[in-house]
Amino acid sequence: MFRWGILSTAKIARDHLLPAMQDAENGVVTAIASRDLARARALADRFGVPHAFGSYEDLLTSPDVDGVYIPLPSAQHVEWAIRAADAGKHVLVEKPLALEAGDIARVIAARERNRVVVSEAFMVFYHPQWQKVRDLVRQGGIGRLRHVQGAFSYFNVDPDNMRNKPELGGGALPDIGVYPTVTTRFVTGEEPRRVQAAVARDTRFATDIYASVKADFGGFELSFYCSTQMALRQSMVFHGDTGFIELHAPFNAGDYDHHRVELHDQTHTEATVWRFPATRQYRLQVEAFARAAAGEDVPVFTLEDSVKNQKLIDAIYRAGRHEGWEPV
Repeated sequence: MFRWGILSTAKIARDHLLPAMQDAENGVVTAIASRDLARARALADRFGVPHAFGSYEDLLTSPDVDGVYIPLPSAQHVEWAIRAADAGKHVLVEKPLALEAGDIARVIAARERNRVVVSEAFMVFYHPQWQKVRDLVRQGGIGRLRHVQGAFSYFNVDPDNMRNKPELGGGALPDIGVYPTVTTRFVTGEEPRRVQAAVARDTRFATDIYASVKADFGGFELSFYCSTQMALRQSMVFHGDTGFIELHAPFNAGDYDHHRVELHDQTHTEATVWRFPATRQYRLQVEAFARAAAGEDVPVFTLEDSVKNQKLIDAIYRAGRHEGWEPV
């Protein structure tokens, strides 16, 4: 069994990753760390985790931990991913791994010198609905792909929330803009050449709260918007000349809508629907990661893929500062 340690008692760990790890067929959580020992102990007791630590450093030296999950504020991901790898631990680090693509080189170096698995936690990579969309598009299910359209939004104006704190890596693009980009790249296997963007910032928080983006992939375009101050919405559409594919809950399936993929024909008179009931993408993620850490040949989201996705986010920020196209 793969023995997990968790750095921080963050909400995503409490609500999603920790339950998934405890439920996984090949893993168990053996340690939780927080800078507040009482909080670590309370969460450990809640989930029956044997070890609680009052510092992240103590967890990294624990012989009872094979790998760690890092859900710290985004600005701290690179530092702690490197420190965990240098401690000999495998590392699953919450997205965004980095706030600039250039910073990921140091994480890759740490992975190589310590011979550990390090992966950015894009749970969508493991969801069968995205694997179905990839197969449909690549097998010609919608003919020639011409356009991808996406949206991801929620409303959060809490000044204490890390997503509204620029010093912690807050903002719409790092938090949710990464999803339309990573899923489009996953489905098509293509990379963008250039982007245009409008990016708006909150005058109180100084974080980006809205982005409208057009990315040129050569044979098709991706257009999407994301916002941290709009009504809840998720959608992705892959539109070709003989049909289109629509996902109603592409990123947080089960929260925004049901897990389903709809393939519509050219005249929009017939549709085929695939449903994925009871799919737990976080469990699929941690199980795949544990198998990879054990040496099995299973796909996980690579750091090289992280570099490519972050390069697109970096280009969007640059494009938001001027009119016209920005190369990726």
